[in-house]
Amino acid sequence: MIKDLIRKNRSYRRFYENEPLAREALVALVDLARCTPSAANRQPLKYLLSYTPERNSQIFPHLRWAGYLTDWPGPAPGERPAGYIVILGDTTISKDFGCDHGIAVQSMLLGAVEAGLGGCIIGAIDREGLRQALQIPAHLEILLVLALGRPQEEVVLETVDESGDIRYWRDEKGVHHVPKRALADLIID
Repeated sequence: MIKDLIRKNRSYRRFYENEPLAREALVALVDLARCTPSAANRQPLKYLLSYTPERNSQIFPHLRWAGYLTDWPGPAPGERPAGYIVILGDTTISKDFGCDHGIAVQSMLLGAVEAGLGGCIIGAIDREGLRQALQIPAHLEILLVLALGRPQEEVVLETVDESGDIRYWRDEKGVHHVPKRALADLIID
């Protein structure tokens, strides 16, 4: 059921790094993205796959993790993603990517959840550093990075309290809590 997949699809930031992802698993996720809608059917997105420790180590230093957890520098060795998909916009096809990459990434994440994996969409990226590290050609705009692996953490949804604070947090056991607004607060009649 789609609602179950969506509820299981959380932003996981700690993974079992030692459990490798096969190239075929990442290709299957990109195939889901390939089938998603695209503005004017231009299909300008390209995908750089990373599934080896060597390439993963080139990507990790250029990502910024969990802005609200100011005292947490990101996943420690052993907790880092087992793979990545770098989402790129081909500027020779289009200069405007609209929401294509958001649709594509959500589709890939839902496929990952269905396959027993989890992920985190990362938009806080040192784009120039990543471009240089991976030798990404200039005509490919770095849009997002999808970090993937088998989750090594529990993420639970909470209701936003009366203060209205939407910042996520971790408790003393390392459980990641994510406040969500009530459905009634989102609908305008």
